[in-house]
Amino acid sequence: MTRRRKIILLTTAIAAAGVALGAARAHDVPRIATGFVADILCSETFVSGLDIRRTFAETMDAMPGTSLITWAMDYQVDRARKDVTVTLFGIGRSHAVYREGLGCTLEHGAAIADVAVPADDRQPALLPEIAGPAIVPPQSPELAAALDRAFAEPAQPPHRRTRAVVVTKAGRIIAERYADGIGPETPLLGFSMTKSVISALTGVLVRQGKLKLDGPAPVAAWKDPDDPRHAITVDQLLRHTAGLALGSSLEASLGSAFEPVNRMKFMESDMATYAESIPLETAPGTAWNYHDGNTIILAHLIRVAAGGTPEDALRFARRELFAPLGMRHVTLQLDGAGTVEGSSEMLATARDWARFGQLYLNDGLAGGKRILPEGWVNYSATATPNAWVGIGAGFWTNHGTSFGANLRITHGWPRDAFFAKGTIGQYTIVIPSERLVIVRLGRSPNWPPEADGVFDLVRDVVAATREKGKLAGVN
Repeated sequence: MTRRRKIILLTTAIAAAGVALGAARAHDVPRIATGFVADILCSETFVSGLDIRRTFAETMDAMPGTSLITWAMDYQVDRARKDVTVTLFGIGRSHAVYREGLGCTLEHGAAIADVAVPADDRQPALLPEIAGPAIVPPQSPELAAALDRAFAEPAQPPHRRTRAVVVTKAGRIIAERYADGIGPETPLLGFSMTKSVISALTGVLVRQGKLKLDGPAPVAAWKDPDDPRHAITVDQLLRHTAGLALGSSLEASLGSAFEPVNRMKFMESDMATYAESIPLETAPGTAWNYHDGNTIILAHLIRVAAGGTPEDALRFARRELFAPLGMRHVTLQLDGAGTVEGSSEMLATARDWARFGQLYLNDGLAGGKRILPEGWVNYSATATPNAWVGIGAGFWTNHGTSFGANLRITHGWPRDAFFAKGTIGQYTIVIPSERLVIVRLGRSPNWPPEADGVFDLVRDVVAATREKGKLAGVN
């Protein structure tokens, strides 16, 4: 196919989408697509230290439908300025800028908020170490076989592309493995696992009495009692039942570029202000609709409650969560206004994600100190009505009778499992009955559900760790 014909087909596809979905929304698609790619390429080049060609190829391959536009994309990395620019035949241009300690931020023409990285106060970790510096090999043949299977590529696409697996039992790593070029100190994007971190930070503020789950959320734009959004609660934001008309964030594909929530993420400098300006689609608390705007608003509430500045929010997250857990390689990326992009922009090592999971396995305690409010872990894992994929308050869950929970249980997951989940294959899975935390990071399509191999991984690890006498020193 000639280049001219490809351009005509691409233009025709966008025009056709404009007829179906509205010309304004179709006009946004090129910048949303390039914004998504620029952000990931910048993050994984300058924070993770990965090869940009590998990141581009693996990410695009994991996104259904992107083959229609991949050939039309061009990316440029400037290692001196530390930025990435992505274009789509001139009809979409996005620019992501890296700043030391702050990660990458999309630049939309206006100046990016100036943020000083808070000094590290060297606060000691409260959570006991989960491993020494060396990579921990699987502690039994059965665990080795489980990891072999997790990293094996199927004979036919879709590709699995597992990047890291860490398994802890009773607070210690009993198996870990990494793909080439990745190791225990490589921070990786968690995508929507970031939402679970925002849920935890919300919990800290609830414990401190600075936020309340019930009653109107303290959003300045909704303070008028006559505004129907005034009734939205923090609980509803955590459970995605607030009712804002932002579309859905469940699908990661070319088609999802038409959702308003993705305009918020890839075209707006101040994401929270945009999300807070959106009208209701359904009355608060009456319908479940998963989208990133809910968590962006929570991130803004955390910033305000922590003191109001970007530095206050970053300092609060480190002091109250990351440092006590010994999470040493975390980057919370910001939007252009300096608010934590709390829906999908945290990078951390697989071990750090395991430490986060251990907090929930420990019922919100680290070294005997209460980090999360009493009962918060159970609250987080309690199923949200009508959330068919199985979601609680900031975590996905097997509690309840949702389609998603039942599907996972039929594939061998315990009923009490709950987990942080990020698109294209990111998981931090907590199984209290087995005293397990399982972290899996990769680049796998979201569909079919078994594409990432996590159904098998959880089943295999549970079976392996139930075998008596297989794990010396772990009981």
